[in-house]
Amino acid sequence: MITIALTWPSAVAAQGTMGLDVGAKAPGASVQTLDGKPVDLSSFIGKGPVVLEFWALWCGNCKELEPQLLSLSKKYAGKVTFVSVAVSVNESPERVKRYITKYGFTHQVVCDATGAAVDAYAVPATSYVVVVDRTGKIVYTGLGGVQNLEAAVRKGL
Repeated sequence: MITIALTWPSAVAAQGTMGLDVGAKAPGASVQTLDGKPVDLSSFIGKGPVVLEFWALWCGNCKELEPQLLSLSKKYAGKVTFVSVAVSVNESPERVKRYITKYGFTHQVVCDATGAAVDAYAVPATSYVVVVDRTGKIVYTGLGGVQNLEAAVRKGL
C-alpha cells in the first residue's frame, strides 16, 4: 500500500493566492445532486451571496471547518446560500448522504463526479472556500482548516 501525504500552506498564506482571483466572476460547472440529478453551480450564483466549500469526507481541514460552516449556514439561512461540493476522490453519493445525515448538514450538498467544478474553480485542495456576492463576483477565497468564515460571509453580503 502506498501512502501519500499532502501538505498545504497555512490558510493565512493561501487566502486569495490560490484558485480563482478575488474580483473574478464565479463560473458555472456541472455537478450532481446526491440523487444523481444534474445541476449547474451557476444556478446558485447571482441570486444572492453564495458560499462554496470544496470538501471531502476524509479531509481533516474540512472537518476542522465543519462546525463553523454548519453554524453559519443556520445563522444566515435565507440570506446566504451554502453549497458543499464533494470532490470525486474516494467518495460516493451514498457515503456523502450518510455523512451529512449523521452530522446534521442542512445546506445544499452536491457531488463533483467528473471534476468539472474542481477544474472550473481551479481548486488547489479540499477545504477550499469561495464566497460569491449577489452580483456573481468572487469576494473571498481561502484554504485550510483555520479560516474566518464569518468575516468571509460578511464580504458577500
